Amino acid sequence: MATNYETFEFDVLVIGAGGAGLRSAIEASAMGVKVGLICKSLLGKAHTVMAEGGMAAAMGNVDDRDNWRVHFADTMRGGQYVNNWRMAELHAKEAPDRVKELEAWGAVFDRTKDGKILQRNFGGHRYPRLAHVGDRTGLELIRTLQDHGIHQGIEVFMEHTIVTLLKDGDRVVGAFGYDRDRGRFKIFKARAVIMATGGVGRAYKVTSNSWEYTGDGQSLAYHAGAELMDMEFVQFHPTGMMWPPSVMGILVTEGVRGEGGVLKNKEGRRFMFDDIPDNYKSQTSTDPEEGWRYTQGDKNAKRPPELLTRDHVARCIMREVKAGRGSPHGGVFLDIAWIKEKIPNAAGHIQKKLPSMYHQFMHLANLDITKEPMEIGPTTHYIMGGIRVNGDSQMSNVPGLFAAGEAAAGLHGANRLGGNSLSDLIVFGKRAGEYAAKFAKENSAGKIDNAQLQEAERKALEPFERGLKSSNAEGPYQVQYDLQDMMQNLVGIVRREEEMVRALDGIEKLKLREQQTAVHGHREYNPGWHTALDLKNLLLVSEAITRSAIERKESRGGHFREDYQNKDATFGKVNIITSRNADGTMNVRRETIAEMPAELKQVIEEMK
Repeated sequence: MATNYETFEFDVLVIGAGGAGLRSAIEASAMGVKVGLICKSLLGKAHTVMAEGGMAAAMGNVDDRDNWRVHFADTMRGGQYVNNWRMAELHAKEAPDRVKELEAWGAVFDRTKDGKILQRNFGGHRYPRLAHVGDRTGLELIRTLQDHGIHQGIEVFMEHTIVTLLKDGDRVVGAFGYDRDRGRFKIFKARAVIMATGGVGRAYKVTSNSWEYTGDGQSLAYHAGAELMDMEFVQFHPTGMMWPPSVMGILVTEGVRGEGGVLKNKEGRRFMFDDIPDNYKSQTSTDPEEGWRYTQGDKNAKRPPELLTRDHVARCIMREVKAGRGSPHGGVFLDIAWIKEKIPNAAGHIQKKLPSMYHQFMHLANLDITKEPMEIGPTTHYIMGGIRVNGDSQMSNVPGLFAAGEAAAGLHGANRLGGNSLSDLIVFGKRAGEYAAKFAKENSAGKIDNAQLQEAERKALEPFERGLKSSNAEGPYQVQYDLQDMMQNLVGIVRREEEMVRALDGIEKLKLREQQTAVHGHREYNPGWHTALDLKNLLLVSEAITRSAIERKESRGGHFREDYQNKDATFGKVNIITSRNADGTMNVRRETIAEMPAELKQVIEEMK
C-alpha cells in the first residue's frame, strides 16, 4: 500500500462548504490562521442553497415588538425545552448582527417601504422575523459568503470526501480522504477541525435533502470519540412535493403558508383548525378570516394554524391521509391560488412573492400554483440532533474537533423552527471559526500515525477487493435503498417500540450485507464506490436515531411515539447521548440538562 500520500497542512480544516462551513472558514481566516476548506461537491452547490424561506433574526423591522427575548422564548418553546439554552440565548442575541454583516458583505435582501430588511411570517415565530430574498434566501447566503470568502486566502478542495479523522492521543490532528474524480488519497494535517457537513436525510426514502446528506460528519466525529446528542429528533417538513414521483420530497417552502397558503383535505376542508395544541391556543387564530389578516400584516390578528410548528403540521397531514381524506398520491392540498378571492392581480402577487415555487411546480409538475392547489406531504428535512458541542465554543468532547450548523446538536431541541437554521449557520459558523482559530494558535501540530492512514486506506478500498473476488456480489445501491425504505417505514414520523426493535435487527442485517458489497472498475469517477463509503455513515446514523428513539419513551417535538403519545416530565429534563464503547458497540445514555439561569427562566415566563 502506498504511504507517500499528498499532504496539506493547515491551522484550521473545515469539512463542508455550506453556510456554516463558509462562515467558519471566513472567521478563522480573519483571525490570521491558515484555513483549508473541503467540500463533497462543487463550491456553491452545498445544500444550504435549497433553503428558501429566510433567516430568523429579531431585528424588529416589520413588527417593533420583536426582540431577542421573544426569539429565545419561541426557540425554546418550539424545541420543547430540551434545547441547549445557552445556544438558544446566543443565537437570539447574535442573529441580527450576523444578518447585518451579510448585508454589508453584499447580500441583497427584500426591503420594506422605508428601505429596511423586510421580514416575513414563519411557523413557530410570534412576529414576522425572517429576513429573506424572495424564496431563494439560501442561494443568496451562499453567494454572499462565497464572494466574501474567496478573497480571504482560504484553500478550497472541491469534490473531496473525508473517510476518517486522524488522532494523536485524544485530540484530532487532521483528516484523511480522497478526491472523488481520480480517487487519490490525501492527508490534511490540522491543529483544529470543524465539522460542517450538514444532515442525514438520505437515510430516508422521502427527503428534501441533497445527495450529499449521508451523515458523514456525525459518523466521522462518532468514530473519533465524539458524543452525539438527541439523534431521535428528526424533523419531517410538512410540505414536500408528492407528485410526480421524480420530484417526491422536494421542498415546498413554508413561505407559501406565510403568504396566505392554506392546507385542505380532498373534501376541500381546512383541517388544521381541528387540532390546535393547548400551549399555542392563545396565539392561534380562531377563524380563517383572522388567519388571513395575520398573513397580510395585521398586528392585532393571530397566526393561522397552518403556521404552527412543523412537527404538529406534519402529524395533522398524516392523520388526514390515514383517515382516507388525503390527496390522490398520499398527501394533502396546499392552496395559495385561493387568495384571488382576496386581492386583485393575485397571480402577479404570487409570482413576485414566491418566484421559485411558481417555476418549480410549472417546470417539474406542469402545475400553475396561481390557479390550482399543490399536492404536498411530509418529507424528511432536518435533524435536530448531531455532534454534541459546547454552547459557547462549539467544540465537541474531543479536543480540537468543532462542529457547526446541522451537523451540531443543541440549539433546536426537539423541533427546529423554520428559518432558525440559516441564522444558526452564521451565528455558530462564526463562533466555531473563532474558537477553532484560538485552539489552533494555542496548540502545536500533532503527529500523524502511519498505521491509522494504512488502516483507513485498506478499509476504503475493501469494496474493490471484493469486486475482484466475485463478479456477482451485491452492489451498495440495493443496500442503501433497503435501508431508506426500512427507516421510512419503521422509524419515520410515527414510531412504535416493536417496529424500532425490528429496525435495529434490520440494521444489523444490512451491516452484514454492507460488509459484502462490492464495486467494480477503477477509482476514477466511480459513483458506486462513493455510495459504498457513504453507506457506512448512513448505517451508523440510522442506528443512533433508532436507539435514541427507543430510549426516549415519550412524544416530544419531531419524535412522536404512538405507544407513548404524551410528553413525560422526566424526559423533559434529559438529552439522549450516544457514544462508542471500547468494543465498537453503541452506548446510549440519558444526561440531565444543566439548570437554566433564573434570568432566562424569567424571559420564558414573561413570553408565555
